[in-house]
Amino acid sequence: MASRREFLAHSLTAAALAALPASVFAADRATPPLKLLVLGGTGFLGPHFVERAYARGHTLTLFNRGRSNPTRFDGTALAGIEQLRGDRKDDLIALEGDRRWDAVLDTSAYFPADVARSAGLLAGRVGHYQIISSISVYARNDIANDENSPLATLDDPQTRTITGDTYGGLKAACERAAQAVMPSRTSVVRPGLIVGPGDTTDRFTWWPARADRGGEIAAPGTPDDPTQCIDVRDLAAFLLHLIEHGTTGVFNADAAPGTLTMGRLLESCVRQARAAGGAPDARLIWLPADFLESQDVDAWSDMPVWIAPVGDYAGFGQTRVDRALAAGLRHRPIDDTVRDTLAWWRALPGERRAAPKAGLTPAREAEVLAAWHACGS
Repeated sequence: MASRREFLAHSLTAAALAALPASVFAADRATPPLKLLVLGGTGFLGPHFVERAYARGHTLTLFNRGRSNPTRFDGTALAGIEQLRGDRKDDLIALEGDRRWDAVLDTSAYFPADVARSAGLLAGRVGHYQIISSISVYARNDIANDENSPLATLDDPQTRTITGDTYGGLKAACERAAQAVMPSRTSVVRPGLIVGPGDTTDRFTWWPARADRGGEIAAPGTPDDPTQCIDVRDLAAFLLHLIEHGTTGVFNADAAPGTLTMGRLLESCVRQARAAGGAPDARLIWLPADFLESQDVDAWSDMPVWIAPVGDYAGFGQTRVDRALAAGLRHRPIDDTVRDTLAWWRALPGERRAAPKAGLTPAREAEVLAAWHACGS
């Protein structure tokens, strides 16, 4: 099986954002309103942050290349959002000058040289630099990592190639680049798997969609196997909370360890699919990890959101988030995330839903289940 860092590197897949529910605009107004700059802002996490910040009364400027959802905020109810075009690698002209912002959210930090360049340009004109990292930065996965755990390193610090072997080290280097420029004005947020409406990587989405089809469902490992993820809307709210309160430091952002297992997740998927009129005859068939391995079924890619918590992955699903909880991170119930993700998925075109980007195909799942039943379970 590939490394967990490789699994998590798949998060680079571009994701389109579905319209948020109207309730997002019911957020209380912030006092005082801030001027915020977002590097990126039109992918998956960025729009959720932008819409929440807008609802709170903040003034927003987005800087990006205009390639991912370039018209996302054109002609919408979010009037007045400024969009600057450029490339953080070699075209920062739009950010030059004497303009000032209270805070910067860096959602597109993948290479340390780019982060150093943008942070250096803005250092004298912003108060707070917030960088989105990843729990992939940790060097080991056999322990329950906290923010002080050892970080991944790069064999070639100058690499500009993102792979499963370099992703974590690059993210760790990006953190250091931002902290070096603004050592006391930086917040580093390390999310786990970001999920919810709009994430077209299909890793989390595959499970609600699979439950919606019903029948026998191949479930990986045991119901007690731990896992973690964070709803994109909860992550966006936490990022803004840190900015509004001027909170700096390093924070893991994920489900609290012990609160989510594969059993709770998949049972929620079946429950919410049934509530939405789907999941005919849905039944979870739990397949042990060694059986799945014998069938060449890979964790995370074939069985999304799951890795057997043994050996090199004994710490999977147990990343510590105490610091973030103390700083204001809050989680909605998993039922809410599953329900909203399924509703978003159901609204996609049929041809899109017919070709999910993660999980087993129906034919392959049927083969695996047939093999399980043939061996007497």
